Amino acid sequence: MVRKVYTATNASSSGPYSHAVDGGDYIFFSGQTAMNANDATDLTGDIAAQTHQCFKNLQSVMEQAGVTFDDVLKVNVYLTSMKHFKAMNEVYETYFKAPYPARTCVAVLELPLEADVEIELIAKRA
Repeated sequence: MVRKVYTATNASSSGPYSHAVDGGDYIFFSGQTAMNANDATDLTGDIAAQTHQCFKNLQSVMEQAGVTFDDVLKVNVYLTSMKHFKAMNEVYETYFKAPYPARTCVAVLELPLEADVEIELIAKRA
């Protein structure tokens, strides 16, 4: 099988992975952190700004794949502390509307590039 992949124009990869892989009707998007932005700035401690940047990075890949946030079925959010949950949710709600995608949100010990939030998603072509 030859993988069809999509790459963001404004984000880098912090390891050996594709930004998104086409699975036919479904597109699987790798996790993005704020530090994956090509013009990344130090957003340490600002979970809202980091969350916005995660979504901007994802949106860049989604544009390449021809899908939007309205096509998202599942979101996984990784936080370095559940203390960030409220601030992340406030930003999250600006990108999605009801009925919301299914979501998992977990706290992890640490994330790549010293990020405080990483977001990945799955979208379905309309």
